[in-house]
Parts: sequence; C-alpha cells; structure tokens
Amino acid sequence: MLNRKPTGRTYHRYLNPQREIDAEAIEVHGITNDFLADKPLFREVMEEFKAFIAGAELIIHNAPFDVGFINHEFALAGPNNGSVQEICTILDTLVMARQIYPGQKNNLDALCKRLYIDNSQRTLHGALLDSEILAEVYLLMTGGQTSLSLGAGADGSDAPTPVQRVAPGQYRLAVLEAGADELAAHEKMLDRIDKRSGGSVWRRVPAG
Repeated sequence: MLNRKPTGRTYHRYLNPQREIDAEAIEVHGITNDFLADKPLFREVMEEFKAFIAGAELIIHNAPFDVGFINHEFALAGPNNGSVQEICTILDTLVMARQIYPGQKNNLDALCKRLYIDNSQRTLHGALLDSEILAEVYLLMTGGQTSLSLGAGADGSDAPTPVQRVAPGQYRLAVLEAGADELAAHEKMLDRIDKRSGGSVWRRVPAG
C-alpha cells in the first residue's frame, strides 16, 4: 500500500522447505510436498525479497512469529545477511488489536467478523490472501481518513480527495438500547432540568 491505498504490487513465492511437510500443516494450507519439490530455496530468492521490503513498513499479524522464521533463514544463508528489522520497519497488528479490543479474540478470522470483512474465500491459509485480508483489517482498525484537510489530496497536494462511497448494507452498525437503570437516570435528569428551566425541550420532542 502507498498512502493507505493498494498499489497492486505483491511479492509471492513458493519455496522448497528442504523437509517433509506434516500432514496437519497440509490440511491448513493445502500445499503438498510434491508441489514444492521443484521450487527455489530461500537463499535463491533472498536478495529479491530484501529488495522488495527495503525501506518499507511491514504490517504483520503476530510479527515475532513470522519475523523470527525469516531472520533464521537469513542466518542460515550466511553470516552477514542482517535481519528484517535492519531493512525495514515492522508494525504488529496483533499488538494493535489487543490494545483496541482487550480481552477479546484477536486472530484474523475474529477481526474479520468484528469488522464485517468478507473472508469467505479463506478456506485455506494462504500468504497472499491473508495479506490482502490483513490490509483491510489494518485500514479499518486505523480509520479510513488520512488527512483532516477536505481540500487536500492524499499526497498533500491541492487536488481534492475523491469521496469514497460505502455501498448500502456494507457495514452493519450495532444499536445499543438503553437499559432500565439508564432510562430511569435520564428521567431524573429531565426532572431536574424541568425545575430549573420551566420545561425541558427534550420532553417536547415527539418520541421516535
């Protein structure tokens, strides 16, 4: 993404792990040993991967897990390959989600359900699809507006920013009904306002 907008640029490679894949793992991602037999090794694509992420901000859900594997592969490829943290910055959306939704489930499926993101195509775990879904999760968790200036474009120029219209029914807004205690407290407050003002405007507004 650039300026919070998808660019269409992706980096997606299948690799030969040089080991047998557990049957349980195949059930999760659907990638078989036969399929990966002729795929390149990590060290063969390492430099192009580094070039793709150089200077970027990686948005990762549970970043220590993925970054730990990548850094391990860097080390296996040679002593001077550094680490992901030396090439780019990292933002962990799991940490962000735990801050926004403390005490709740914050895996990718749970966040999609909470934010009304359609992940019905996610029957298997795939890196590219998961990245595209995570991009939507990140944008919704951080809000869609990138500038407070209505006349400025997303790049800070004077070009007007186009209005993004939301399709009817795209988001379902939760309606929280007031409880009995809240309604009673509200009536008490109106009683106090009536005594001081000679009649609350709120009681003159038709219900509904």
